[in-house]
Amino acid sequence: MSDDQHSALDAAVAEFRGIFKRLEAEAGARDLSGEHPHGLLRELADAGFGRLRVPVELGGFGVDLPTLFGLLAEAGKADSNIPQILRGHFTAVEILRHSDDPETGAYWLRWIADGAIFGNAQSEPAGTAQGFEITTRIHEADGRKLVNGTKYYSTGSLYADYIRVAVADDEGNRWFAVVSAQHPGVTHVDDWDGIGQRLTGSGTTVFADVPVEEHGELGRYKEGLRSLPAFVQLVHLANLAGIARSVVEETIAVVRSRKRTTPNALSEQAVQDPDVLGVVGRLHARALTVDSLLRMVAEGLEAANQLGTDEAYAANYIDVSAAQVAIIEAVLDAATLAFNAGGSSSVREVVHLDRHWRNARTLASHNPVVYKPRIIGDFLVNGTAPVSWYAKGRGSRPEESQ
Repeated sequence: MSDDQHSALDAAVAEFRGIFKRLEAEAGARDLSGEHPHGLLRELADAGFGRLRVPVELGGFGVDLPTLFGLLAEAGKADSNIPQILRGHFTAVEILRHSDDPETGAYWLRWIADGAIFGNAQSEPAGTAQGFEITTRIHEADGRKLVNGTKYYSTGSLYADYIRVAVADDEGNRWFAVVSAQHPGVTHVDDWDGIGQRLTGSGTTVFADVPVEEHGELGRYKEGLRSLPAFVQLVHLANLAGIARSVVEETIAVVRSRKRTTPNALSEQAVQDPDVLGVVGRLHARALTVDSLLRMVAEGLEAANQLGTDEAYAANYIDVSAAQVAIIEAVLDAATLAFNAGGSSSVREVVHLDRHWRNARTLASHNPVVYKPRIIGDFLVNGTAPVSWYAKGRGSRPEESQ
């Protein structure tokens, strides 16, 4: 990256951080009111946040993965809805960066460099026990491919310009179709009713004869998707890291604002109470642990991308899974411990401290962590490689089918 490119990135990051401050100032209030951050998200996109991973030659900043996840953690500290809203967007960028069709990759990456936001529509309301069945289908009419189906957990689509939809064709191959989020055949239903991450637009999306965009076929070959299982988990881990930082900062603010303690306290002032100070110290230790693990596994995925081997991706996925176990435990623990520093005043709605546990608990329920220790152990003991959801059911390369 040239000096001019570094300067452009530095200026953009400064602008991002200004928007983060405004997001953070009203994050708790939005959580209560249900007001979606459409305007501030659009500001982030216009400032170039969505093009962080777009190659420089296509109009982006071309940052590495540790830089991306570091900035996503900052966004998560400001408002943990933001990284999750953009999770599908940055996943689309990774698919495009690894596309087997350079023309298609460059076409959409240029749109993203101009500010386009991608949403995600992958999961379905029903399917097989392991969730691999895709009932959203492609059919042709008048020479155009059309998408019909219903998706749930369509995170970010409510905010998007384009949606990456998981579809199946007549041959049973699964791939991603790109459609316009504003087409009249797309119905956004904001019916996500989770206890946390309330503003991610993770509800139902219905597609009725929605045409696939030009260059709108992505992810047909599994080789271009090998980084995704670790990548999508890392977005959640970066978000959890941001939550941990916010827990520390907001707990300090609660302690400093306390006007009284309890009869059992060793000090009349909370800011001098050794037990309360110990809580803050433990919170910082957990946040530091989370940051360190995030940085390590992000660097590991960057290295796996450089090597490009199945073995490197498998080993990194195991490390990401181990980090997932440890980070979730640390952040949920921190989000619970924080209340010990504030007494009864910390449970008031106006303090908004409860949102951190709810948001972290909601993030921890995606890609369920309950399965990860077994996957890690099976790999370490038996050498069993993890199975990629993204590769399952995908088309193979022409030479592989011969």
